[in-house]
Amino acid sequence: MFEKILIANRGEIACRVIRTARRMGIKTVAVYSDADKNALHVEMADEAVHIGAAPSAQSYLLIDKIVDACKKTGAQAVHPGYGFLSEKREFQEALAANGIAFIGPDAHAIQAMGDKIESKKLAKAAGVSTVPGYLGVIADDDEAVTIARDIGYPVMIKASAGGGGKGMRVAWNDEEAREGFRSATNEARSSFADDRVFVEKYIQQPRHIEIQLLADGQGTCLYLHERECSIQRRHQKVIEEAPSPFLDAATRKAMGEQAVALANAVQYKSAGTVEFIVDAERNFYFLEMNTRLQVEHPVTELITGLDLVELMIRVAAGEKLALRQEDIKLDGWAIEARVYAEDPFRNFLPSTGRLSQYRPPAENPNTRVDTGVYEGGEISMYYDPMIAKLCTWGPTRDDATVRMREALDQYYIRGVSHNIPFLASLMANQRFVDGRLTTNFIAEEYPNGFHASDLPPEDPAILVAVAAVIHRALNDRDIQISGKLPGNKVTVRDDWVVVLDGTPHPVHLHTAGAEGKRVAYAVEIDGTRHTVRSDWHIGEPLFRGTVDEHTVCVQVDRLGIGYRLHHSGAQAVVKVLTPNAARLDALMPVKAPPDMSKFLLSPMPGLLVSLAVTEGQEVKAGEVLAVVEAMKMENILRAAQDGTVAKIHAAPGSSLAVDQKIVEFA
Repeated sequence: MFEKILIANRGEIACRVIRTARRMGIKTVAVYSDADKNALHVEMADEAVHIGAAPSAQSYLLIDKIVDACKKTGAQAVHPGYGFLSEKREFQEALAANGIAFIGPDAHAIQAMGDKIESKKLAKAAGVSTVPGYLGVIADDDEAVTIARDIGYPVMIKASAGGGGKGMRVAWNDEEAREGFRSATNEARSSFADDRVFVEKYIQQPRHIEIQLLADGQGTCLYLHERECSIQRRHQKVIEEAPSPFLDAATRKAMGEQAVALANAVQYKSAGTVEFIVDAERNFYFLEMNTRLQVEHPVTELITGLDLVELMIRVAAGEKLALRQEDIKLDGWAIEARVYAEDPFRNFLPSTGRLSQYRPPAENPNTRVDTGVYEGGEISMYYDPMIAKLCTWGPTRDDATVRMREALDQYYIRGVSHNIPFLASLMANQRFVDGRLTTNFIAEEYPNGFHASDLPPEDPAILVAVAAVIHRALNDRDIQISGKLPGNKVTVRDDWVVVLDGTPHPVHLHTAGAEGKRVAYAVEIDGTRHTVRSDWHIGEPLFRGTVDEHTVCVQVDRLGIGYRLHHSGAQAVVKVLTPNAARLDALMPVKAPPDMSKFLLSPMPGLLVSLAVTEGQEVKAGEVLAVVEAMKMENILRAAQDGTVAKIHAAPGSSLAVDQKIVEFA
């Protein structure tokens, strides 16, 4: 067994590998860029080596730097994680040439299956069902249009070396095919240093279901059941679960056996994943093979009880798998939600900055948090905006879903925007609850983007009661403060008005007793009596307790003279006032926001790649104005209406802050 391994990655996956290696008694080496000098994976590892500047092309993608770091530290093997160099044949070959083991497949398998064009040819030759398409390299946008017409719209334009939703576009007509080819090519070149793209038929109403494989290269190749990854946004997975609520036993077996046959055809070794598109009739088509550990591997671990990272390390060390196919059990249900630093209320634009407060849910046998961040750490503009992977397990799908909702309520993040409100909405969506999923789920359920109205309806009495109890606790503390002037003793009232998002609710509250550390309160709201029990104390950001015997967890922030409360993905601004103060508050004027309609503002922090207009130019609604790149993704900004450019406020190459002015219209 290895004594020391290097992790050629960053963030949560680097931390994930370090945890398993530490449990196995293996020392670890982290590598880091300038931006990751204070990152969690650097702190967790036994050693750390600096490998370059912040952009991944100048650090995490430099093979020579990784090999040198191995030599410097004496690392005997490298785990690549996912992304970066994980599917680069040249990386495995460079390590092998220097006597360093690669914790992954051999170069020939990476080359055969990592290239999406070649892998489809191999799959077709092996008798695996494949999606109709053109597998040759496309020279230019004219050829892309010709091919798309031959296949028949809609088509999918995809980067050959792609992954993670980058370099992918759906085209429904010639214009979209032309624009999609250009954007996919640019993203592929930027993200993978490989600008080849191909075109295939876009199957409508599909499910994305993948089979986890594990092979030792010594005759044993197993499938570890499936994962449903259909809930995606811009081809980026958001929710994954295992098993799939759609497959029956016969389809699961057939998909697993085909995946194994394909892996055996290339003498595959290590963990890998074969992805399929499945239609409404359970017909399945080979999509691609990822010759690495998948982001969503934790849900497979939760339903099988296996540690995939440990098994990868053991296989790389030459051990033979002691498992047989019949040993792979399916125990319960697991769901993974990807927590991202992005603003779902602004079309999911990435958010960067410092995590001023960060408290993930407590981990236990039913809740798992894979993360690479910490309180006070930074979300950088240079890398993927993932904060964590939140996973829950339950004996049934309903149990796992309920636990996910509870865990999302407990996830406390401040300093950057995050997508927890959106994840909470997904968990409460009836179509998700029913398991009626397709890769079009988000586009169909949120056709106009995500808005506060998409959050699950909530009984306002819960937040009103919690606000009243919080305010009562603060009042109880105030009367204990010494040094008050004679005649100025604070009294605790029972009658208040709780103003929730502008709506007043008369409240009568008094203490109804104590049960150990838990205090019971009788709260009458709008004439209806409720009972609240909690051991919450001042300064704690999470209010945990019960309202009318229903367990609740509400996030609490002070906001001036009031509070901001978060529950079930929604947030509410609350003020607790005396009846007289509430009457006066209702008379206060509301400040109107400034009119910014004549400006094109940067919707995110990023780089202004190009500007398509000049001062004095007339533009039409829908016309391209600028392209902003953030988190390796190109974002095309278009004119919302007809107008004339009055002034240019930013030049190509500028680093933009969110809401920074780019163009001003007359």
